[in-house]
Amino acid sequence: MSVDEKRGLIEFDNKELSIRRQCKLVGLRRSNLYYEPVEVSDETVRLMHRVDEIFTEYPFYGSRRIREALRREGFEIGRERVQAFMRQMGLRAIYPKGNLSKKQPGHKIYPYLLADIEITYPNQVWASDITYLRLRQGFVYLVAIIDWYSRYVLSWRISNTLDVSFCREALEEALGKGCPEIFNSDQGSQFTSSDFTGMLLSKEIAISMDGRGRVFDNIFTERLWRSVKYEEVYIKDYQVCRDAREGLEVYFSFYNNRRYHQALEYKTPYEVHYGVSCGNK
Repeated sequence: MSVDEKRGLIEFDNKELSIRRQCKLVGLRRSNLYYEPVEVSDETVRLMHRVDEIFTEYPFYGSRRIREALRREGFEIGRERVQAFMRQMGLRAIYPKGNLSKKQPGHKIYPYLLADIEITYPNQVWASDITYLRLRQGFVYLVAIIDWYSRYVLSWRISNTLDVSFCREALEEALGKGCPEIFNSDQGSQFTSSDFTGMLLSKEIAISMDGRGRVFDNIFTERLWRSVKYEEVYIKDYQVCRDAREGLEVYFSFYNNRRYHQALEYKTPYEVHYGVSCGNK
């Protein structure tokens, strides 16, 4: 159940159940109940969209190069503002560097477990990441969980906030389809939250988190984001969140079942993940 659906279940005039109790019963944080999206100016949205386009084409660009690209297009913008956009959008350039993402105080950071491990079968390693998706009048965040071996997208969710709840919903759905030996993510607060890691630990899944300065820890999700944006988002130009949700529903079905991957010997992620041929699907 999405956050919006849970909000719709809350009865503010219910005299028998307090708001706090209702939120607990439906699994909704009170901060999500009262959240109102902050209005973003058209200029800011336009700049964020362009930052996203530049980064998707050149994922090795950091804030300096993105600022220079924007300057040459006529945008007057400082590097600090570009850095702020990149943090807000969850963009990290692909080159060796210290980890610039802020950790949440009190959250446990788990070690990186995938060094020198060969990925040879489905459900050996799952990975998750978050990316920014543009809308005509704003933006949303997309989280996906992908099997490293088969490239199969097990689940995904979109949200207008970076709260842990939409990541937890995606994990719940994915775990309904199987269970990995190792789950890899970055050290973002959504993935280090006990709400998220607790679900993995309860299934005895080993937790792996990207180390400082590691370049290609989550390369498969980065490639997924590039495919999603070039093959769907930039073409469809979603107007509102509902358009994005409906468009992505169709796209991920195509990606899993009909998109042939050269790295998979031109099989689909579905065929590799479930070990079936096209004729047996």
